[in-house]
Amino acid sequence: MIEFTLWDIVRNLLLATRWTVLLSLAAFVGGALVGMAVLFFRISKHTWSRRLASAYIALFQGTPLLMQLFLMFFGLPMLGLRIEPWTAAVLGLTFFASAYLAEIWRSGVNALPRGQWDAGASLGLHYLQELRLIILPQAFSITRAPTVGFLVQLIKSTALTSIIGFEELVRTSNAINNATFEPFKVYGLVALIFFLMCFPLTQYARSLEKRAAVR
Repeated sequence: MIEFTLWDIVRNLLLATRWTVLLSLAAFVGGALVGMAVLFFRISKHTWSRRLASAYIALFQGTPLLMQLFLMFFGLPMLGLRIEPWTAAVLGLTFFASAYLAEIWRSGVNALPRGQWDAGASLGLHYLQELRLIILPQAFSITRAPTVGFLVQLIKSTALTSIIGFEELVRTSNAINNATFEPFKVYGLVALIFFLMCFPLTQYARSLEKRAAVR
């Protein structure tokens, strides 16, 4: 058994936390960009676009994230695409996040009265201008709380990437625990770190919900 001081454990966990935070941000930004494209398809006037977006959302919401990560990491190399754990983790979480964010934002679009669309048309705006200037800003304002709430879920979901070999917080904690045999100390600190990352976001999401309720 290797001797680790408390500071050694904390220091290594904090270093690994950087990768958890970076992965969360990369997946959230990537998920937002892809999710925006899926949203455009989902609210399109064309039936085939809506069906395609619905199938995409159903696929990534209806299958376990772990299976999606496995397909990225183990499946793509069989097609001749060399992929590293970081890339597989970002891609898997990006597609996962995009499906949920597209639906969150679609709920905001659907919550707007039809009069908002009619107002844009009366001003002579075409469809994309209506979306950019009238519909999407209001939809994003309505859905800020659930969007932040999903970010909390995404941060916690990064723990699954340890299974495919990505050196984030959980995988590092497993290595430390295997060396120290102190699971309560090691995993207790991991739980505390996740709590410190997620709790402020959870409180922020609740404050956004309260503001929305007052309006």
